[in-house]
Amino acid sequence: MSANPSDDNPLAPPPWLNAPPVDPYPYEESHDLRVGPKLHPTLDGLLPYIGVWRGRGRGGYPTIEDFDFAQEIRISHDGRPFLFYESRAWILDEQSRPVRPAGREVGWWRPVLDGERATDELEVLMTTPTGVMELYLGRRNGTQIELVTDAVVRTSTAKEVTAGHRLFGIVEGALLYAQEMAAVGQGLNPHLSARLVRVGG
Repeated sequence: MSANPSDDNPLAPPPWLNAPPVDPYPYEESHDLRVGPKLHPTLDGLLPYIGVWRGRGRGGYPTIEDFDFAQEIRISHDGRPFLFYESRAWILDEQSRPVRPAGREVGWWRPVLDGERATDELEVLMTTPTGVMELYLGRRNGTQIELVTDAVVRTSTAKEVTAGHRLFGIVEGALLYAQEMAAVGQGLNPHLSARLVRVGG
């Protein structure tokens, strides 16, 4: 007789089918180093980025008109050796009023380890709801980060994005970045840049 009843009767319901409900997710994630789990020691070099950031920027590309946008970025951790990145942006008019939602993006930043010690190298995944997933390899130099795509994966309906290059920095307490993109037959060209101030964490 097998220890698993479903092995004897493959049509029997799995043991979890009628199990009682579970409690909410029990592990905390935080963008505030004063609360929540202890920061994993391999993330010490990325500590200045953890928080909620909000600000404005400018976008454009050879195939579109320039535009102004606002953005909120949340960078958090759950005690493990990676950061969670979430970005929401919205288009602004000439009076800085919101016009419509713009780009959204989620991802993970992971330091490359040498044994249990973090190096200055990073592996970064970025994914958009428009069907583009980018794998970046990069390096941290103090509070500056440079990322270059190693691979870009697209769905069949996504815009043709083939490469990306991003620079991040903490300058006088603010988060600044510049992003270049190669897409729709164009080579790498400036696409987005912004300055965001810390509003949480």
